[in-house]
Amino acid sequence: MRAHRPRRLARPRPLAAHAGSRRLADRGSSVNVLRIATYNLHKGRGLDGRVNVARIADVIAEIDADVVALQEVATPGDDPQAFDQLRYFAERLGYHAAFGRARSGRGCVYGNATLSRRPFASVSPLNITVPRRTGRGALRTDLALDAGVLHVFNVHLGLGYLERRDQANRLFEDDALKAPDLSGARIVLGDFNEWVKGQVTKSLRREFGLTDLEAHVPRLRAFPHGLPLLHLDHIYYDHHLRVQAARTHRSRLALIASDHLPLVADFVFEGDAGV
Repeated sequence: MRAHRPRRLARPRPLAAHAGSRRLADRGSSVNVLRIATYNLHKGRGLDGRVNVARIADVIAEIDADVVALQEVATPGDDPQAFDQLRYFAERLGYHAAFGRARSGRGCVYGNATLSRRPFASVSPLNITVPRRTGRGALRTDLALDAGVLHVFNVHLGLGYLERRDQANRLFEDDALKAPDLSGARIVLGDFNEWVKGQVTKSLRREFGLTDLEAHVPRLRAFPHGLPLLHLDHIYYDHHLRVQAARTHRSRLALIASDHLPLVADFVFEGDAGV
């Protein structure tokens, strides 16, 4: 099926036009309220079988987040004519963008991407692929905010239990969540391919607080067309961060645009919140 490709890239709106930019600025120098979201866009393929990246971009715009962690994003690889989803999102919505490669195929490179209204202080892709398994990655991005440094880890774990266990162990090594240069608060979010009570989730909860679909919204029975809703997307965060609000974004468009729903949380980020 032919992918939907917009004819041209839209000019990005200035940052001041975004409500999120005002949300960052209005809190003063000691406290920031940040809207953080995670969204597996399924390469842009919706529940109707259509690949429509413009529809995904509209969902991201609806969320109005300051930082958006995306999984299963396609960028050009061997095929220079392949559509660059990340560039499209960044330019249309006015975000800074970072990308971490996970695997390649069909002329494209697939991986995790993080969008931010603030420039990135640094970007560090992490390879968490387990041998003989599908390529997986994590993407660390650092943001220098008025209240301090925020370290965002965008993660997409594998489908197998032992695979996820090995990947979780990899995340706790000294070049990832235990890196010596971590000076601020950590947020780890993405598609963990695991229920909230799984073993990997339990190990991460020993280190972090957790906001997840079940904790903050009523249990949803099903997607359209009878597909089950799996609570596989989570946001972990250092305990000194405070969640002001959290929700799944369930607009009419979001319910059809991907096989995942965006998970959105507003964090109060105070100064001197080092790890």
